[in-house]
Amino acid sequence: MRPKRGVARRLDEECPVVREGVWIRLFWGEIRRVLARCCGVVHHGCMSMQCPLSYAGGECVTLAHGDGGRLAWDLLDKVFLRDLGDSDRHERHDGAVVDPAGARVAFATDAHVVRPLFFPGGSIGHLAVCGTVNDLAMCGAEPRWLSTAFVLEEGLPMETLRRVLADMRAAADGAGVEIVTGDTKVVERGKADGLYVVTAGIGLVRAPMPVRPQAVMPGDVILLNGDLGRHGAAVLSVREGLEFEPSPLSDCQALHRPVLALLAAGVEVHCLRDCTRGGLTAALCEIARDGGIRLRVHEAAIQVSPGVAAACELLGLDPLQLACEGRFIAFVPAAQAGLAVEILRADPAAVATVMIGTVTLRESPGTVELETTLGVLRALDLPAGAQMPRIC
Repeated sequence: MRPKRGVARRLDEECPVVREGVWIRLFWGEIRRVLARCCGVVHHGCMSMQCPLSYAGGECVTLAHGDGGRLAWDLLDKVFLRDLGDSDRHERHDGAVVDPAGARVAFATDAHVVRPLFFPGGSIGHLAVCGTVNDLAMCGAEPRWLSTAFVLEEGLPMETLRRVLADMRAAADGAGVEIVTGDTKVVERGKADGLYVVTAGIGLVRAPMPVRPQAVMPGDVILLNGDLGRHGAAVLSVREGLEFEPSPLSDCQALHRPVLALLAAGVEVHCLRDCTRGGLTAALCEIARDGGIRLRVHEAAIQVSPGVAAACELLGLDPLQLACEGRFIAFVPAAQAGLAVEILRADPAAVATVMIGTVTLRESPGTVELETTLGVLRALDLPAGAQMPRIC
């Protein structure tokens, strides 16, 4: 339910917005109980949220450069690939597939700076393992070995470090991967928000053909393995002291088993992408752009839990842009879509798989259309700013 008009007006009066940051500070005060009654939300004290806006040019890095949207892609294309990479070889995928001595191997790396370190449904330890496992899975590979590097802040309690390591051990055991090497550095107090984790992984490619945006064909069906936005909403609830009813839990989980089940059954998987930073919107836009295709998705088929919907309604967030850590999209031929859904639903990580859209003709390449519940078409584009910085 939306806040009443009087409450909304009072919020506008008491909540200054500074556009250069951009940050919003909400002073709930005496309207806290009104919001709780209207929206099912209780806020303790006040909230400070950062939502950097996109801007043209500039010589400084912003938080939005790390949020998986338009600025993140500009940073990749115009800085990293220009200075470090080979644009003809890099496919802008979740990992790289290399061919040492005739064996196809997937290689992926991931940095984790989530704040706070522990959140409902997971922690930076779970995230570090599952994130890299999932990047390898999106390449059509079976994850096998991980490395990990820690940046520790002086003063970090040893008990906190042990909790993170225990979560990493549990996640690795659950995914059937080995952590085989690593490194540790320590920085001064106040320089690392407790700790940062970097993981890299190697997997054995099981897909018979390359799994990449360029393989997507007109007529392909787009599958999604569950509801959206849980991870972003769970991190937000702890970071800002918000309580939603029902309370959202992160969807952080390993996704390689349902992917490998598809491949083992002979399903012709053309492309895979997990919906992390930038959410479903970013994943679709990236594939449409890199594959030179046009996509249409149906809002009615996309699931959002009540807790996530409440958070988005209150804070003006788009659930399609909220980060997930246990959701992925798969592009498969229409003739195999029913079989693919049946296979995915047999796995606990993909039990709620649905068909959410199709690949249309190669006209207007790079376009993603959302058919709303009212039957109206609207364009989806890469997020311009950062809805929620540092969620992974």
